[in-house]
Amino acid sequence: MIANIVKPGHKTRGVLNYLYGPGRANEHTDPHLVASFDGFAPDPGRDPDATLAQLTAVLDLRVKQAGDKAPNDHVWHCSIRAAPEDRVLSDDEWGIIARRVLNATGIAPVGDPDACRWVAVRHADDHIHIVATKVRGDLRPPRNWNDFLHADNELAAIEEQYGLRQVVRGDRTAAKRPTRAEQEKARRTGNARTARERLRTTVRTALAAAASTEEFFRLLEGSGVLVDIQYFPSGDVRGYKVAVDGDTNKDGQPVWFSGSTLAPDLSYPKIADRLESVTTPTADRTQSPAWRRLTQAADQTPDLLATIDDGTGQAHIAALAETLNALPLIAPADLRPQLVQAAAAFERASRSRIRARHQQARATRAAVKAVLREPAPKDGAVLAALFDALLLAVVAACHWHQARHHDQQAEAAALTAEHLRAVYQAAAVQPLAVIHRRGRRLALPRLQQQATVVRQVLPDLADQIVAETGWPALAATLTDTTAAGHDPAALLAQATRHWELDTATSLSDVLTWRLRRLADLPQHTPGATTSQEPARPARSASARRAR
Repeated sequence: MIANIVKPGHKTRGVLNYLYGPGRANEHTDPHLVASFDGFAPDPGRDPDATLAQLTAVLDLRVKQAGDKAPNDHVWHCSIRAAPEDRVLSDDEWGIIARRVLNATGIAPVGDPDACRWVAVRHADDHIHIVATKVRGDLRPPRNWNDFLHADNELAAIEEQYGLRQVVRGDRTAAKRPTRAEQEKARRTGNARTARERLRTTVRTALAAAASTEEFFRLLEGSGVLVDIQYFPSGDVRGYKVAVDGDTNKDGQPVWFSGSTLAPDLSYPKIADRLESVTTPTADRTQSPAWRRLTQAADQTPDLLATIDDGTGQAHIAALAETLNALPLIAPADLRPQLVQAAAAFERASRSRIRARHQQARATRAAVKAVLREPAPKDGAVLAALFDALLLAVVAACHWHQARHHDQQAEAAALTAEHLRAVYQAAAVQPLAVIHRRGRRLALPRLQQQATVVRQVLPDLADQIVAETGWPALAATLTDTTAAGHDPAALLAQATRHWELDTATSLSDVLTWRLRRLADLPQHTPGATTSQEPARPARSASARRAR
């Protein structure tokens, strides 16, 4: 069940007119009371002698008595909706639910003779509306602070007791959703997303690419959005706000959004804290290529999340989100739509109430910045290896959130994994075909030898793996690991430790990539070329892609 408590209003009659009326699309059928503060409130829906004026007068009695002491916005309005798959509840059940919510929120505590006056109106099978006037019998206002949180907690208990769908609940760290007005404005202007959503993506992309707050603002300005930076008298940055160029209010002024209104982790203090932990990427010939370092960092994420403290784990998940935000800037064009969807889905999984210790994920985040300053590899094997590592990292993040009862974040990570799986499968087609051809040239004794290794390590899955079309590629990879001086059985056991067996569509293909990474085998596939184009500055890349 979901509760929606709207902004307080000042017209009791106006709310009742809507609840007892036909609705915006004649969707209101048989509006009637299911419960009220005294059980005797007039019901204009079922009693022909009752009127909306009478019901309004009953609810507003104490408001009139309080006079100037009554709050201007005295109408408390809460709708409660069941899930589509839930059974149809009776009027009596809805009445009990209404009383429990009113008690939990402090509007009408059980047994309080001075509780606020209220009614619960039903005009559809799946939901009710509760309307209360916020003046108690002693003419004081009710104590209903944090009413949404209390209502939500009570509905969670009701779901369990009534055998209803248990809704995934958040921890109040989600980004603010676009308002209905913003959504309607986007439709009128022909945009698939609202200005708030587009700006959130732009800011996140700039943050993923920037190595300092100065560069962050330069990238924002270069992306085409309007940027207004506020300063303290000392000259230090106090905050910032952004607007879509051309998005104006009724007075023709830009519609500004501060970073904190886009998402809790996009306020200037949060961004500055994160960027302070970044080491500016520099050219270092002794380092391995940035793409390889990023793949290795993603590969280490499952082990890290299983062993490190929560604050460090949250930092690595935030760094994983930055990786996903950065990749659409430089990935091949055919992979970008799914990568954009993956980044958008993981946005909800990127934060929780656990405070991230960003300095602990410095190496991963430095690798992300460096990747944006290097040419994108044309060798599909490099990309496929990275996407496979990221997929495993996202699955590990899903498990991490589940273990901490972060329901919304776990659900978002699971959706991200679906998008990443599609990206990996598309990127792996060509490089896997090359390795498959090598595997098909292996002599039968060598194939049988590698099959024995698989049966030793994975006895329950060996028959399935050997029967797959990807088996020759896995056999060739096991042969390569032996030639590189590794124990193929030990390496295979390590490759399956954090393996999401239930979701892998081809066990042999997944193991092929993980073995190659664990054994540090060359990812370059024969016939592939590496881009010789000069590295593009991060600013120009972000300016083209960040919108």
